[in-house]
Amino acid sequence: MNFKTGEVLYFNKPLEWTSFNLVAKVRGALRKKLNVKKIKVGHAGTLDPLATGVMIICTGKATKRIEEFQYQTKEYIANIKLGATTPSYDLEHEIDATYPTSHLTKELVEKTLKSFIGEIQQIPPSFSACKIEGKRAYDLARKGEEVNLKPKLLVIDDIELLDCNLPDISIRVVCSKGTYIRALARDIGEALNSGAHLTGLIRIRVGNITLDDCMDPDNFYEWLDSQEIEEE
Repeated sequence: MNFKTGEVLYFNKPLEWTSFNLVAKVRGALRKKLNVKKIKVGHAGTLDPLATGVMIICTGKATKRIEEFQYQTKEYIANIKLGATTPSYDLEHEIDATYPTSHLTKELVEKTLKSFIGEIQQIPPSFSACKIEGKRAYDLARKGEEVNLKPKLLVIDDIELLDCNLPDISIRVVCSKGTYIRALARDIGEALNSGAHLTGLIRIRVGNITLDDCMDPDNFYEWLDSQEIEEE
């Protein structure tokens, strides 16, 4: 393997790690193993700290392929709690409002989910890495400043209800680049005339790469020791 010429690595991002944490872990291990001060390392698609799953890391000249991977279809399993919202649409913040759920049925949930398949307009979360005049939305939101983000056109290829134990549901989502599953949870809650927020998220596929192809970052240095590494 030649990490300077460029390699593509697949990891299962751990819970509570940021995407940057994973990149830093890989970069640090490579610097140590290759005995170099600098090496290019980047990821092909952010995962929130409270999400786990497939993350593609590119090294060296393979970082030029990042955009290629970003545009590939993503697949997620999401756990959603109906009847309550949070400012971040997930468990990063406390519940800020509750809503009725007595009208909800499995049939209504399934019908509503189907309405999201196809092209949709989605407003990204205020607590997101989207930029507003050069500033990250989450930085403005954490300061209590007003965040106005424009809707983005996305494609939801498929949504499947995996489990329904109201007010908790589990869904499988196949979607395009740029989809915020947290925002999808918000929109599903609104469509059901109830609130909603994400309680768990796993990215199970990016393109043809699945969790079975991914390694645990804690095993990366040990894995490096087992590889034949070219210096140049």
